[in-house]
Amino acid sequence: MPRLRLALHQIDSCVGDLSRNAEAVVHGTRQAADQGAHLVAFPEMALTGYPVEDLALRPSFVEASRAALSALAARLAAEGLGEVPVVVGYLDRCARALPRYGRPAGAPQNAAAVLHRGAVALSFAKHHLPNYGVFDEFRYFVPGDTLPVVRVHGVDVALAICEDLWQEGGRVPAARDAGAGLLLSVNASPYERDKDDTRLELVRRRAQEAGCTTAYLAMTGGQDELVFDGDSLVVDADGRVLARAPQFAEGCVLVDVELPAAAPTPPSGVLTDGLRVDHVVLSTAPPAQPPARAKRAAGTLDEHAERLGDLEEIYTALVVGLRAYVTKNGFGSVVLGLSGGIDSALVAALACDALGPEQVHAIAMPSRYSTEHSVGDAAELARRTGLHFRTVPIGPMFDAYMTALPLTGLAEENLQSRLRGTTLMALSNQEGHLVLAPGNKSELACGYSTLYGDSVGGYGPIKDVYKTVVYELARWRNTAAAARGETPPIPEHSLSKPPSAELRPGQVDTDSLPDYAVLDRILELYVDRDRGREEIVAQGFDAALVTRVLRMVDHAEYKRRQYPPGTKISAKGFGKDRRLPITNRWREGG
Repeated sequence: MPRLRLALHQIDSCVGDLSRNAEAVVHGTRQAADQGAHLVAFPEMALTGYPVEDLALRPSFVEASRAALSALAARLAAEGLGEVPVVVGYLDRCARALPRYGRPAGAPQNAAAVLHRGAVALSFAKHHLPNYGVFDEFRYFVPGDTLPVVRVHGVDVALAICEDLWQEGGRVPAARDAGAGLLLSVNASPYERDKDDTRLELVRRRAQEAGCTTAYLAMTGGQDELVFDGDSLVVDADGRVLARAPQFAEGCVLVDVELPAAAPTPPSGVLTDGLRVDHVVLSTAPPAQPPARAKRAAGTLDEHAERLGDLEEIYTALVVGLRAYVTKNGFGSVVLGLSGGIDSALVAALACDALGPEQVHAIAMPSRYSTEHSVGDAAELARRTGLHFRTVPIGPMFDAYMTALPLTGLAEENLQSRLRGTTLMALSNQEGHLVLAPGNKSELACGYSTLYGDSVGGYGPIKDVYKTVVYELARWRNTAAAARGETPPIPEHSLSKPPSAELRPGQVDTDSLPDYAVLDRILELYVDRDRGREEIVAQGFDAALVTRVLRMVDHAEYKRRQYPPGTKISAKGFGKDRRLPITNRWREGG
């Protein structure tokens, strides 16, 4: 059987940066060719970045993507790389762009192309368009209706894009009908907690259904609230894993696979689900024996990578998401309020790991209600991590404001938070830092935050992390540091003391919220799983408590709409995943 060397590139594309993304494709192709690859692949919409959202509806951007693809094909040939077939995702438009009500104007398509010998040898569009969670692809794209197959060194390779594997039918059974020796799917599947296990079982099942070895190439990096975890897979027809790339790592996975030679007569006609075979012959001669590979040549990834543990996986996703947002949006540094509490401590640790402590600025802003140990915990974290640290007391500002406009109760408490937010934004304007908001998912769910106070910022690194998980991540980070012989970044007192906003004497979070261990379980059922009040009560929770928590969540929708974006790690984060009306009189339980 022919033995093909596949080069699967996990890259971090930037939306709209066509020249940068094309450069990454050229660099990766050269690297793969030097390693004797017979077929090179890059992720879904690698040339444009993903997701492009409403840019897909802008004809100028569609045409720029098409032009960039043609230029990329020509450049690969000009640089001596034209003989290696390259699969790359991009934004295209349907040749039959017939206007129709409910159809995206211009008929854009989430497409991929095979570049060979300076030209586009074959192009195709995603057949199944996802329309759930963060995906709006029915809004943006029209589907493809072909089964693309390229013959490479005598092997028929069927091609697919992401959702084509996640949905039943379509290109997977069509690949079996066509007798393909390999099914290659290019993807930009966003990270969610535990999704790697789901993905593995999916690819195993689809390989068995397709009756051939299946390669699942995934994107890595981050785009706005989404983070991509790589974790590319190659699985044989029996479901055995032949290769599995590292999570959250850029680079090339080289895999040598033995594949059946193609039938003498190319597949043709209409197959499963009405897909028409689009077959192109690139090369028929069996591949030459590829050169021996260096164990880990520069830029290549381990094809049998260890899996990250659950907490390390989440922590790494948060680091990658924060780094991508900061760097891709042109910020050189970040600033945050460091209170000595667990949320800001975790955000500071994440920022140091994402950007380096020299790019992280932390401000302690004590008031008359701040305890000495809180200020001390903040200073101790700064000492342990090496980040920039300074103290700006808000007492004089508070006194001046109260003299001009006397306030009491909640208004007085929130004034302190808003003065801190104003201070951080002033430093952002003055020094150019991006402000990080430290709110967690439990607080956002219940509205336990101050608008224009602790909610100010350009990015919320832990907005999709429940409070109980905040503690787990902080403890994991300290344990990981100790295991490496490093100083744990988060002071033990920040982990052990009761959480408090410190806006009045003796205040603790449980004055306003249930115990987080109970609260988070209720929130997970209501927010993440869309369970109703009666279903949650049936799980053994106190009925009055459930009613109270659900009311808090419903009343806080207007606050969440004004919170900055932040890394999504759950199946249903606040944002595109969960879209509820602000003006809403429906209440669970009447």
